Amino acid sequence: MRTTINRVLLGLVGLVLLALGLAVLIGSTDLQRHWDFTLPSSWPFQGPKDVLLSTHDRTLYRSRDWWWPVVLGGLGVLFLGALWWLLAQARTRRLRQLRIDSGDGQGVLVRGRAVENVVAAECEAYEGVEWAGSALIRKHGTPEARLILGLAPHATPVEVVNGLDAEVLERARTSAGLDVLPAEARLRAVRHRARRVS
Repeated sequence: MRTTINRVLLGLVGLVLLALGLAVLIGSTDLQRHWDFTLPSSWPFQGPKDVLLSTHDRTLYRSRDWWWPVVLGGLGVLFLGALWWLLAQARTRRLRQLRIDSGDGQGVLVRGRAVENVVAAECEAYEGVEWAGSALIRKHGTPEARLILGLAPHATPVEVVNGLDAEVLERARTSAGLDVLPAEARLRAVRHRARRVS
């Protein structure tokens, strides 16, 4: 969900910045005169000497007491929103390390990516799975596995999920010394191109 919202917001911000950049570029380089085309009357920059805000626009509300607090408050809210968004992108729930009890009281740290690679490889080796991806995340303080599985056309989803839970995920739980390892699997159908049989 977060990825979809991020992509939509980034796309919208990118389109606005692209449109503003093109408006400035066309006006500041005087392309309409060089390439002999006309711009709409509402175009913000008509030539290289145009400014973003005219003297009238800059001084229109300066005498009003509410103007500067509103402008500064709006810019502050915009800045804090952008900062929150940036920090949200950097924060990840993905497990970097997983502590495994080695039985000697000290424990061992295993890279989360190594466990993900092993789980994905074992999923791909399972009958009916053509490709797999896995991620370990921390949810409510405990590890959770997220699997994406590409199923072969002959595979039965229920059998594949039950088999992976009983074999692959059970081995991962035992190897990591975890009492439970909740998992979420997303299944995709693998489509093959039609081949001519002669």
